[in-house]
Amino acid sequence: MPYGFTGKFVEVDLSSSKVKVIDVGEEFYRKFLGGRGLGSWLLWERLGVDWEKVDPLSPENLLLILTGPMTGYIAGVRIAVTGKSPQSGGTVGSTIANEVGLELKTSGYDGLIISGKAKDPVYVFISDDVIEVRDASKIWGKGIRETHKLLLRDVMPELRKIPTYGEPKEPAMIYIGPAGENLTRISAVEGKYAHAAAYGSYGAVMGSKNLKAVVAKGSGPLPPVYDVGRLKELLYKAIELVPKKVPRLRIWGTGQGPWRYGRDLSSIPVRNWQEEYWERETYSQYDLEVYDWVKRYWADFGCPLCCMKVTVLHRNGEVVITDAPDYELLAYEGSNLGIYDVRDIAHLIWCGEELGFDMINAGNVLAFTAELFEKGILTKEDIGFEVRWGDENAFIRLLKLIASKEGIGKVLAEGTYRAALKIAEMKGLKPDEVFKYAVQAKGIAIGAHGIRSGLDYPPLSYVTSVQGGDHQSVAMLPLDAAPVVNEVWAAFCDSAVICQFNALGGWDFVFEALRAITGWDTTKESWVNENAKRILTLQRVLLLLGGPDVYWDPRIHDDNPPRFYEPLPSGPKKGQAPAKADITKLRSEYYRALGWDEYGIPTEETVKQLGLNGTEGALKRIKNRLNIG
Repeated sequence: MPYGFTGKFVEVDLSSSKVKVIDVGEEFYRKFLGGRGLGSWLLWERLGVDWEKVDPLSPENLLLILTGPMTGYIAGVRIAVTGKSPQSGGTVGSTIANEVGLELKTSGYDGLIISGKAKDPVYVFISDDVIEVRDASKIWGKGIRETHKLLLRDVMPELRKIPTYGEPKEPAMIYIGPAGENLTRISAVEGKYAHAAAYGSYGAVMGSKNLKAVVAKGSGPLPPVYDVGRLKELLYKAIELVPKKVPRLRIWGTGQGPWRYGRDLSSIPVRNWQEEYWERETYSQYDLEVYDWVKRYWADFGCPLCCMKVTVLHRNGEVVITDAPDYELLAYEGSNLGIYDVRDIAHLIWCGEELGFDMINAGNVLAFTAELFEKGILTKEDIGFEVRWGDENAFIRLLKLIASKEGIGKVLAEGTYRAALKIAEMKGLKPDEVFKYAVQAKGIAIGAHGIRSGLDYPPLSYVTSVQGGDHQSVAMLPLDAAPVVNEVWAAFCDSAVICQFNALGGWDFVFEALRAITGWDTTKESWVNENAKRILTLQRVLLLLGGPDVYWDPRIHDDNPPRFYEPLPSGPKKGQAPAKADITKLRSEYYRALGWDEYGIPTEETVKQLGLNGTEGALKRIKNRLNIG
């Protein structure tokens, strides 16, 4: 067995409640590491032959909850969640800061494969060799915080019976809210009240399986590592380096972003990206001080950065305990909706997270709806009430409609891309007349980082990313740029399953740490030219296969949303926008760098070189659908 891994996965068939443990060979770890990479391969192996026919919300889809070689060893523990995405029809490696990965590994498993559909609501409980599918009927329909409390009440009495020293620490858990239960395509897998594996809508996949939660508690050690002495040295180095490298994140978290991205870089969404600049003196990191900080320096397992904060917000006589909002949510539920008071923004986020929404994609849908109302495409009669910029209460009402799929909420629950198609049909409009307001890439909301100013993300970012609008995994040249958010780097972090902030030591640090854990001599060159290309190419194949309700044509959909070609109307970069010709040129360069043809389809030579056996037939299916010889 390779160092750093258990070599075992738990497989749970919810249709029959059968559980088995399967072995995974070292060859696949070496090729894909874990998390995002290994998840894509497992999905291809199980579903690839019929990929286009598999409905992501059917029992045939798989839900994968995976660790990586760095899980538990490097500060800032995370878990990767993946499957066929209800948003893109491809795969998304969606990660969440959560100790489920640590508890799985200390129970003796590298991951969890969930198939089928339970007859009634259930949750999966794992503690060492105890693996059970348990009744969740009393928890179904509950919000995030009540779900957390009820699960703890259910499992803590038996955990207290396990011989240990003192009171046992609570188990780790991930769960969904009503938005996931009702299969909205903008729902998240949540944990710790406000953490989320958001992109990909795997909350809806859990809901489609009648799976409310996964609870894990291990009592064993982590798997042995190759060089424990060197690993300790690197860990202490990272603990010292990271807070010094990004001190503002330690103080305010990514919530310090709106001032920088709005005022300095002109790249924050304002009223559905109609603008990307603002001049207000409020809406900065200093306004976060309106909170009563419960724990300013609070962190997930072993994290030295502490970029998330536990806060208390007093609102309308209600006491709300939550994270301080991160940048993406401050942007998407803030300036994107015309709301600039951080207390209003935080309350809106709290309401959405209670319902189990991915608040980036939910914020995208809310702003899309508000602009359609502004332009007269959607009316008060369509929605049931007015939806105007800055009206927090209207947006909360809209979230509740979406979560329950009532009225217009049933349409908006499909996410911006599919909702645009339905609204165009409903209103007798051409799709382009609605899509010009839809700021998304391949069914996934664009992250809160614009490209028009040229000061933040590069123009290619969302055009060819295999994860659509994911702001943490964007297309970038050169391929080996790091430590930034380019998808070659992100593919490593999401497959090793490590927080990108805790990998700020760069390529040298992560590969030294990987060698100390596994003993493998992976280098930056081998990762960029082999492993990363293998993962991205496989994700690209699955994305282009798509189906069954959406299919992507690279000649049409490998592009920025129309709004990003509109010149910026304000700010120091007023009038600036990328040129289509420049995007076309960059896109071709990116295709070539990854060994894809002029249409962005991986070549047979490339898939053979990367050892992606069996994908040649998939390439033919893609070309046949696109009518490309």
